[in-house]
Amino acid sequence: MKIVFMGTPEFAVPCLRALAKSDNEVAAVFTQPDKPKGRGYKMIPTPVKEAALEYGLPVYQPLSLRKGDDAEESMKILNDIAPDLIVVTAYGQILPKEILELPKYGCVNIHASLLPKYRGAAPINWVLLNGETETGVTSMQMSEGLDTGDMLIKRATAIGENETYEELYARLSEMGGEVLMETVSAIAEGKLSPEVQDDSQSCYSPMIRKEMSALDFSKTAVEVHNTIRGVTGFAMLGGKRIKVYRSEISDNIAPDAENGAVVDTDRFTVKCGDGKGVTFLEVQPEGKKRMKTEDFLRGKKLAKGEKLS
Repeated sequence: MKIVFMGTPEFAVPCLRALAKSDNEVAAVFTQPDKPKGRGYKMIPTPVKEAALEYGLPVYQPLSLRKGDDAEESMKILNDIAPDLIVVTAYGQILPKEILELPKYGCVNIHASLLPKYRGAAPINWVLLNGETETGVTSMQMSEGLDTGDMLIKRATAIGENETYEELYARLSEMGGEVLMETVSAIAEGKLSPEVQDDSQSCYSPMIRKEMSALDFSKTAVEVHNTIRGVTGFAMLGGKRIKVYRSEISDNIAPDAENGAVVDTDRFTVKCGDGKGVTFLEVQPEGKKRMKTEDFLRGKKLAKGEKLS
């Protein structure tokens, strides 16, 4: 099968690698334009572009597929290729109707949730923020709506109690490659049974905003813990910012302590609004590297009752 792949971040790389290693022909790869990064503003290629170049695949990086000269040129390229299928994984651009209808088998999207739940840009963050215990990957026939097309293949996985965004992202990324290859094989063999999404069961996962990482210790320990898992938390300690990458719930109850107060100086446990605590396991003090909490506590003496804000 002749396939065009569209994707951008690290999440999409296992899908591209799986296609490149298969018997299918990857005729072209579309990804977002390179972006400047670091002090020298050096142009950095997307992870998908780097992977595509490893396999010697032609790469295209239009600014837009919907308007302007780039859109016209992209449409010409796609018409010349005449792909049987377009695969989209976290591409970052909305495909116009002309592209959706171009391939013989249409366009298939790999989405990191169990649709129709968590449509939108940030499903992995939101399942953690909301304390879900299960998520997965869904392959979907793309339509003009936002993640509303017919579902093709689903694969579910349990979410660990302390699993972080980084860990879940990596697992679902690999699962995405597996679901994609299962979907492509089923398309080639004519064995798919598309399932219409039930819109009444849907929910949306909007883009993450920086301010969502601020830890509010008036909330329950579970809510604070899920913020850390879902978007990486931060608070102020002694007038300096501290990021929190990993945590666990503690039953250390200190009813007389203020919310946000350190109640266990040996483990860096902080009291939350429901009387329970959250123990920080991995932190990054302002101006320093990310580290395990035990390493942080070797250089920082905490006082019981000391408050984070």
